[in-house]
Amino acid sequence: MQHMKSSTRRSLVLSVFALMGVSVVVVAQVDPPNNKVRARRQIHHHDGNAPHANGRLGDPLPDLTQDQLAAFTDGLGEFENVETPESGLGPVYNNTSCANCHSAPIVGGASAATVTRFGRMDKGVFDPLSQDGGSLMQSRAIDPAALEHVPADATVVAQRLVTPLFGAGLIEAIPDAAIQDLAKRKKADGVLGRPALVQDVTTGTMRVGRFGWKAQQATLLAFAADAYVNEMGITSRFFPTENAPNGDQKLLAEFDKTADPEDQVDPATGKSDIDKAADYMRFLAPPALPRVNSEVQLGLNLFMRVGCAECHVPTLFTGPNTVRALDRKPVNLFSDLLLHDMGSLNDGIAQADALANEMKTAPLWGLRHRAPYLHDGRAPTLFLAITGHDGEAAPARDRFNKLPSSQQKQLVDFLNSL
Repeated sequence: MQHMKSSTRRSLVLSVFALMGVSVVVVAQVDPPNNKVRARRQIHHHDGNAPHANGRLGDPLPDLTQDQLAAFTDGLGEFENVETPESGLGPVYNNTSCANCHSAPIVGGASAATVTRFGRMDKGVFDPLSQDGGSLMQSRAIDPAALEHVPADATVVAQRLVTPLFGAGLIEAIPDAAIQDLAKRKKADGVLGRPALVQDVTTGTMRVGRFGWKAQQATLLAFAADAYVNEMGITSRFFPTENAPNGDQKLLAEFDKTADPEDQVDPATGKSDIDKAADYMRFLAPPALPRVNSEVQLGLNLFMRVGCAECHVPTLFTGPNTVRALDRKPVNLFSDLLLHDMGSLNDGIAQADALANEMKTAPLWGLRHRAPYLHDGRAPTLFLAITGHDGEAAPARDRFNKLPSSQQKQLVDFLNSL
């Protein structure tokens, strides 16, 4: 335990963030930088400078302008909109709307839905089997003849859970340099972590990835465009080419009857559907932080002592931003957004800049609103999620395993409060 305390002092700096209006000293690693279908639920706008949501889950960020609130509402309508073959759905797809997967416990959240990834590992090199429609398999089709399957020569097949989107705009507003600095700091237990460097399809520039299990997208517009084409089969100005069923161009020609790109920019607004969906995600508030009590504090202390915060960094900060709600705000996401070698806890899929053995540190805020856990949902409980960690997380996992059961419960209870 002495090693844990001293390594924490060496590698972490103290920061303060507010938990529901109460200041609590915690450990952090960085300092703050100098509708197609209209939404039918009421939007609450909350006062206050910091975006620790005091309202209901699914509300917009505080401090939005009226125009930004309108964009949020319009974006929510698009997020809930159900696509059809006439609007461009398919020919292969995973679902018919964003909200059908991002649904728990409310629109914008996660769900138990998974998608299938496949590929082939050949002499240590991952082949996504692009010629066979990989690495993402679409599980549905507008016609049974176009249904995809996992190719027989695939040696890697993995499942991935849907990720929640609460606070996504705050994550997008964290400067690339802040994430890169986290990779440079000295960490305990041989923990490394590196930023995913990806080309942002919306700008053509190299950026630090932060969205997706492999940190494969850097911006919400790119994340939306990728989801529209790969999850619903809706092409756009950034991804104008349809996915051919298992790579079969003849099947694509037979069943793709809508001219591409299907998502067109409206000249009156300068936006297409992917822009609206990105607006919704950008202005969606983060989950409320837990109310402070002695049990929460004890669990947080154990979280730090065990070493979880080496990767699950409690607080980052956004940089200067023209949107007041995103301007130099604390982001209490409990993640460094870096790629880590997860040993046996990986999905075996190389994607963008991430290797097959690497996964992005999953943000923990809002953990109480989702289950099951880990990238593929293999852990029905948080206890099993912790004990299932491996690779760079193995030392922290082993310390957790050595805790008395009462302290293990305190740490798990803390996580369940997030």
